[in-house]
Amino acid sequence: MPADNVIQLKPTRPCPICRKPSAQAFFPFCSARCADIDLNRWLSGAYVIPGRSAQEEADEGDGDGSPPFPHEDNDDS
Repeated sequence: MPADNVIQLKPTRPCPICRKPSAQAFFPFCSARCADIDLNRWLSGAYVIPGRSAQEEADEGDGDGSPPFPHEDNDDS
């Protein structure tokens, strides 16, 4: 099959790491190296999804110290 007949399914976009054109084999990255750099950033904690602190969650309780959804005991005896 000639390469002229190949249709790219994903548009070429810049690599999020180095800004070179992305490669279909490593999409959205341009190479395995950039994909590994991105993976390392996730695993090392460089990328963080912000969330609420434990203190904020504790302050939102109803004040009696019980969890927001109490666990029901199922006694079959």
